[in-house]
Amino acid sequence: MATKNVPDASLISTGGLKSKGFKVYEVSRTDTPTHIHDRRDYYKIVLVTGDMIIHYGDKSIETDGTFLFFANPHVPHTVVHRSKERKGYACLFTEAFIVNRERKELLQNSPLFRFDGIAVIPVNNEQAIFLTGLYQKMIAVHGDDDYPFRNELLKSCVELIIHEALRIQPQKGMKEKNAATRITSLFLELLERQFPIEDTKAPLTLRTAQDFASALSVHVNYLNRSVKTVTTKPTSVHIAERIIAEAKALLQHTDWSIADIAYGLGFEYPTYFNNYFKRMTGLTPNSLRKLKV
Repeated sequence: MATKNVPDASLISTGGLKSKGFKVYEVSRTDTPTHIHDRRDYYKIVLVTGDMIIHYGDKSIETDGTFLFFANPHVPHTVVHRSKERKGYACLFTEAFIVNRERKELLQNSPLFRFDGIAVIPVNNEQAIFLTGLYQKMIAVHGDDDYPFRNELLKSCVELIIHEALRIQPQKGMKEKNAATRITSLFLELLERQFPIEDTKAPLTLRTAQDFASALSVHVNYLNRSVKTVTTKPTSVHIAERIIAEAKALLQHTDWSIADIAYGLGFEYPTYFNNYFKRMTGLTPNSLRKLKV
């Protein structure tokens, strides 16, 4: 089946995702040696043949051959190409695109997309042929505006790819200590990424342990246990300390009103922020602002 070559994943605009929530394309050769992927609002599944190193979270995975790569939008990754030759396919989709409850659970609970799971799975020739057929079917269907069940077929293909990957290489056990270190590292990185707050129109969104657990696709109890084991401090303390540190910086180094600072830090009402700040520091926001530093 004929398909159309387009540039590699890092050079593709994701504008189409905002309207449709899905994109699929063929990966072709590019001379770009490295691309860095920051947080996005989409998941990505890539079937590719090439020689490269994938830095995913705090793991580095070397691969030379054909493999599947599963990217979680909340875990940053960098791809370092060790050769100019590579070929394959990629599909990108938002969580909103997968509207079916069972499929959402498959995304959120699958070891393929978890921080401590298996992000890269080597495939043999027979498996590659089957997976290639799914990608080619998605490319053909994606361009067919007249087919009324196009999105449902695309979702089914994505689900088949995930299940095939799980069949090829089921989740293996990992050492608890290493897993705890990884999730703690990712939690702290995700926490820090929210700062500095520069616009009240883009307020803090991750403010509780449950928020971070959901973003990292882990149970909140597991996150809390891991963070406490590695750092000796509860997750909630890390969050509170960082919010207060940012609040102090905004109070002392900007001319924002107390209300603007409260909204920027994700508080629904300024009074909630005032009470929170006083409970944590012993001072009101106005009192701190008046202090000479």
